[in-house]
Amino acid sequence: MLKALDIWLPAYLRRPSRRLETGVTHIVLAVCDHFEPFHKAQTAEALQRVAEWHQKFPSLACFRDSDGLPPKHSFFYPIEQYDADVVEGIAKICRDTYCETEVHLHHDRDTEQGLRKALEQGKADFLKHGLLSRDEAGATKYSFIHGNWALDHSHPEGKGCGVPNELTILKETGCYADFTLPSAPNRTQTQTVNSIYYATEDGAPKSHDTGIPARVGSPSIGDLLLIQGPLGLNWGWRKFGIIPRIENADLTGANPPTLSRLLLWLNLHVHVEGRPDWVFIKLHTHGAPSPNREMLLGEPMHRFHNQLAEFIAGSRGRYALHYATAREMANIVHAAEAGKTGNPGDYRDFRYLTNIQRNF
Repeated sequence: MLKALDIWLPAYLRRPSRRLETGVTHIVLAVCDHFEPFHKAQTAEALQRVAEWHQKFPSLACFRDSDGLPPKHSFFYPIEQYDADVVEGIAKICRDTYCETEVHLHHDRDTEQGLRKALEQGKADFLKHGLLSRDEAGATKYSFIHGNWALDHSHPEGKGCGVPNELTILKETGCYADFTLPSAPNRTQTQTVNSIYYATEDGAPKSHDTGIPARVGSPSIGDLLLIQGPLGLNWGWRKFGIIPRIENADLTGANPPTLSRLLLWLNLHVHVEGRPDWVFIKLHTHGAPSPNREMLLGEPMHRFHNQLAEFIAGSRGRYALHYATAREMANIVHAAEAGKTGNPGDYRDFRYLTNIQRNF
């Protein structure tokens, strides 16, 4: 069916209406970038793309969230495209800003052994640049985005993976959360939408189609935490002026972030059950090639952050904003599960600590 609506629309239509909170609603906002500087580019251009990010991203620091912190960015870099100079360029961005780097992987017709080897090599490569994170015992941890959306061999035609027990391997190699979804209009999209939940590997493809919601007072259950971005219908942006377009949290040159999209993301209300006043907005993009790069580093993103600041100020305390990396967002999820209340920004390092040594 067109746009995979048959997969996700029923769950979207069954969702309960969002109840407006009487106190402060905290917005935890993360941009998770499928950052692929080698997309249709050779090494020289890839390095130039990274250099442009290093030069221009700090200009966003003029904007601040409710904790006084600037916008952040999570670079999910494809480990199969490792280049020491390119990754070191990304690491420099992370050391000079609040950005962080995580694991992205494209693979096809793979095996369990091949996947495990690739993940362990990717971790080792990133650690050479002081990237990724660690738990309190010092074990290396990472978050993950699957290339071509095909997490756990989920493409119905068997494309883009090959490993139907992928969730188990991710867990065993130190993955603390997956940020792949939503993938609509791709048919790898799950029935579960607008959720933070735990999936258990069953040995069959797409084990994460359903799972157990993250809840206050409930321990982590299952093999992998999945933090989804908002997914729904955007009636304010219609094809031919009639048909609503899909809102899938994708930031592109043709569809940049706007205040109207923010309001829709809020209404889709991704949260930990029992903590509805902490709203998690996980956005995604492909930020290396243009025109997305120009959007993310130029006037459209500056305009959005300015609108966001005005929205927070105009709410007169009804909303608070917290810019987060993928790691910080996962930490705040775990803090919510543990029953923490108040300012979620206090829990950015609740469970996992970054390895990055900042230059400030």
